[in-house]
Amino acid sequence: MSTSELVFIPSPGAGHLPSTVELAKLLLHRDPRLSATIILMKPSMGAKRNTETHPARLRFIDIPCDETVMSLITPKTLMSALVQHHKPHVRDIVKGIMEDHPHSVRLAGFVLDMFCIDMIDVANEFGAPSYTYFTSGAAMLGLMFYLQAKRDDEGFDVTELRNSELELPVNTFVHPVPAKVLPEVVFDKEGGSKVFLHIAKRFRETKGIIVNTFQELETHALEQLTDESSSFSSSLPPVFAVGPILNLEKKAKVSDDELDIMRWLNEQPKSSVVFLCFGSKGGFSEEQVKEIAVGLERSGRRFLWSLRPPTAKGKIGNLLNEYENLEALLPEGFLERTSGVGKVIGWAPQMEVLSHPSVGGFVSHCGWNSTLESMWCGVPMATWPLYAEQQINAFQLVVELGLAAEIKMDYRSGGSTELMVAAGEIEGGIRKLMGEDEMRKKVIEVKEKSRAAVVEGGSSYTSIGNFIHHVLSLSI
Repeated sequence: MSTSELVFIPSPGAGHLPSTVELAKLLLHRDPRLSATIILMKPSMGAKRNTETHPARLRFIDIPCDETVMSLITPKTLMSALVQHHKPHVRDIVKGIMEDHPHSVRLAGFVLDMFCIDMIDVANEFGAPSYTYFTSGAAMLGLMFYLQAKRDDEGFDVTELRNSELELPVNTFVHPVPAKVLPEVVFDKEGGSKVFLHIAKRFRETKGIIVNTFQELETHALEQLTDESSSFSSSLPPVFAVGPILNLEKKAKVSDDELDIMRWLNEQPKSSVVFLCFGSKGGFSEEQVKEIAVGLERSGRRFLWSLRPPTAKGKIGNLLNEYENLEALLPEGFLERTSGVGKVIGWAPQMEVLSHPSVGGFVSHCGWNSTLESMWCGVPMATWPLYAEQQINAFQLVVELGLAAEIKMDYRSGGSTELMVAAGEIEGGIRKLMGEDEMRKKVIEVKEKSRAAVVEGGSSYTSIGNFIHHVLSLSI
């Protein structure tokens, strides 16, 4: 039996690659007529791949990248230079697949990570359709289209919004969006803003946009993106909300550090622990670390704190980076004074921690994967965004959805004037996070809806089926 081959090209970041792998596995599980190849431009980053758990119809092909090639990724160019560099490699790989399987494989299309969208050019050479895989939320997708249209249709210079008090009437948000929570790249006059809006413009060329979200979480945003009578959505490709796409598989092997974390959590009362974790690139200055410690201690709450060194700006985080001497870093006597109620760790098995019944709150950088994991586990959040679209996610969680408490919604890491969040703000955010029953009730409702969305008859289950039908109907 011949199969319809989807070629996936993920971004190498830890927030993108694992989600792409899970999406591919889900599609293959749903329909035996599909096969998939994931082309990895930086195989050493992101999820560790356990080939034993992957379907037979899923293969990985690595494009080796040395440090010289990886230096093409900068905050200003995003991944555009890296994608341009790898176009010939991708072309040769896909050509080889088709030549090796001339009768058993039909090229059904390319599924492109949002930052790899210029691979549309390679897909076009094969006469194959392209699809975007958008690993952030639907509201953020709408913001990108809004800003791109403001520039291209109205000649608006979006870089002028830096330090502006303006609030924007973005279609996919119910409330006006303050300019201060827009992604940092939007304000970049040296090329970053241009690349960012170029990406949004190219989304419009694809045959569909797959979004890692679900109808019940982003009802308003998805209605705006899919309402055929709306002038906003009429120029857009079909949008398929297929989330939450999460890795829910149990690990075959658990490290001693993970076992130690779980043993500690087992000893804590239900919903009593606040978990602090800031993603693969989430680190702070020593001064800020001390303020966090003081705020935590003053809050009087039990805590599990994943404390990691900061990553150089523009670099992909190394999951192995950890502090060697916590006592020298933290306030004098902090570890001793909090030993009965708190635990400071390095890398954290985030999904396993959020799933534990003793965890009652999550202080997070608001990366979209972390947001979905928190909703899936029914754990309310306190928002402390650092970079990328995290400020927008924080605004959505706090103002639009009422699913999170605010610590500092417009915080940005890096730069010469990095903001310091005082211990009092941290303490206040944690107290609100752990003490607001109405917010906790809302999050539990979203948890139930997230799980209902992915089972047969659910909104995302149906949307995945619609996407597969769309792919197979266009298969060449």
